[in-house]
Amino acid sequence: MFRFILWRMVWMLPFLLAISFISFVLIQLPPGDYVTTYIATLAASNEIVDQNTAADLRSRFGLDQPMIVQYWKWITNIILYGDFGLSFEWQQPVSELIWERMSLTLVLTFSTLLLTWGIALPIGVFSAVKKYSIGDYVVTFISFLGLAVPSFLLALVLMYFAAVEFGQSVGGLFSEQYQNAPWNFDKFIDFLQHLWIPVVILGVSGTASLIRVMRANMLDELNRPYVTTARAKGLSEFTLLVKYPMRLALNPFISTIAWLLPNLVSGSIIVAIVMSLPTAGPLLLQSLMSQDMYLAGAFILLICALTVVGSLISDILLALIDPRIRLE
Repeated sequence: MFRFILWRMVWMLPFLLAISFISFVLIQLPPGDYVTTYIATLAASNEIVDQNTAADLRSRFGLDQPMIVQYWKWITNIILYGDFGLSFEWQQPVSELIWERMSLTLVLTFSTLLLTWGIALPIGVFSAVKKYSIGDYVVTFISFLGLAVPSFLLALVLMYFAAVEFGQSVGGLFSEQYQNAPWNFDKFIDFLQHLWIPVVILGVSGTASLIRVMRANMLDELNRPYVTTARAKGLSEFTLLVKYPMRLALNPFISTIAWLLPNLVSGSIIVAIVMSLPTAGPLLLQSLMSQDMYLAGAFILLICALTVVGSLISDILLALIDPRIRLE
């Protein structure tokens, strides 16, 4: 196991390096650059920028150099100094902008993950054990409803009820008085009061999907001969379910870590915009629209890193939980 983990971690480095290059190239594929977008924005406000000023801006941002030179400087600073560069649009270090958003994003991500697993696992098992019962039909209907309702529409509905019925301020993760305040106990409580709405919204579709997956896998495992043998030995139904079929049916849950972590960062952009959440999604979208290549490239690189780390965690947990998997 140790050799496998070490080998995977060694392979992560060239993979992330290749991904960083591909990301940098893709960001620069659209015509123009940040200066072009900036000039177009000024032109919309009836401000004219001459060619000399545009050339000076490109020289200042290093955009007049060949792409491979820009990439080499960027990736070298990341590897040697942990410096992701300077954001063109915000005129701040990219690392400050990213960590400010990513910390809240990761809290939201793991809270959603816990909610999704905590609800989907027992309900999926119940739906499989009580197959074709009234409870199973109710769970199936709610699951399909959760998959069908758009997340942004659910966000608008919950925001309305939170504001009208409970009198709670909605939008963002903090009340106005705590937006720029230092962290303390009162700000933490305020954060928790705002956190539940986006967690519920982001967890609905994932929970509904995993309920269906858990039900299908449990139905496959419940018909295996080892279940019949264990039942014949006199094991109680609860012990039998937990010890054998449920343990093996967890594989899809563990496998989702590989895509769930980056998906919650990049896939919740619309919900984050609707709810004015200070997370990574809206900032990533804005950086792509303005062609702020260092900021966008850093976000894409971090999302790819989450994918690689999630895949590694999934493989390790699968090898530990499922005895049918042998790394040898």
